[in-house]
Amino acid sequence: MSNEALLAQSNLQVKTTLTSLEDVLQWFEKITYTFLPSDIFHKCQIALTEGFTNAVRHAHRTLPETTLIELEVKIVSPWIEMRIWDWGEPFDLEKALELMSEMHADPLEHEGGRGLIFMSKLTDELYYIRLDDQRNCLVMRKRIA
Repeated sequence: MSNEALLAQSNLQVKTTLTSLEDVLQWFEKITYTFLPSDIFHKCQIALTEGFTNAVRHAHRTLPETTLIELEVKIVSPWIEMRIWDWGEPFDLEKALELMSEMHADPLEHEGGRGLIFMSKLTDELYYIRLDDQRNCLVMRKRIA
């Protein structure tokens, strides 16, 4: 992304609770509304919602609500990049997506894992990495131009 123009960047930390989603979505809209076409905005908003709720419900399910989830949005023409850091156990996103597609003719009909499918379909790049500080980072990138 070094040759691309940085248009906006912001970070947010919230507690591990689903009620924090309202703050996350207000923050996201405030950063992105002038830069994203409405269709891209809505796709990214859904992907961010799924990523955040997965962090709360799965990655942090055994952690106290005071455990912080960190988010970052960066708009670097022609991309928007959204990152979510959690303190959960390591998770193999690619393997989970592969298993879901093998197990079900239509993975969206299966109750578990739909959020992962949505994130995968709504973004151009999706990956989940384990960091040296024992956190995980979900990275979602979407082309905006």
